[in-house]
Amino acid sequence: MEVDDIDKLFGELKGSFDTSEPTDGHRQRFLAKLEASSTAVAKTKKKRFGWKPLSIAAAVLLLCTIGFNLLNTSPSVQQQVSKISPEITNTEYYFASVIEDQVKKMQKESTPETQKLIADTMIQLRNLDSDYKKMEQDLLDGGNSKLILSAMITNFQTRIDLLNEVLEQIEEIKNFKNYENENITA
Repeated sequence: MEVDDIDKLFGELKGSFDTSEPTDGHRQRFLAKLEASSTAVAKTKKKRFGWKPLSIAAAVLLLCTIGFNLLNTSPSVQQQVSKISPEITNTEYYFASVIEDQVKKMQKESTPETQKLIADTMIQLRNLDSDYKKMEQDLLDGGNSKLILSAMITNFQTRIDLLNEVLEQIEEIKNFKNYENENITA
């Protein structure tokens, strides 16, 4: 049945088919046009191929970086400690400001006679600060919070006592130096 339909179609179109031979050089012109269009298509494809995968890779890398940064924001040690004991933040701020003021006073009194004393004091303060950071970590690790908080406050008080003692020693050194100068000039 389908064969009859095809035969019928060819029968109707019989006079309209182009059956004449092409002119001389037709084949060469056709192949030249085909070659020109294939190189144009090849050049166009090469330009697109490089940018599309590169832009996709850049977008994926950007999304991964943003996602990693959003997921990797852990609170600081100070924030974690203040969640465990909110009053420690105020206490720490008070002691830190007192210590900072005393360190500034001590450094203002620096002379050749007191430089060694001040340098040793700064080393001791760094050691005490290091101990304090260890106590913060112990608190975060779930240690006895009352005992650790008490030790943290004692650490601050020790720093303040150390600075007061050093300031007194510096004052004594200044007084002794003034006393010597008065005796020499008299």
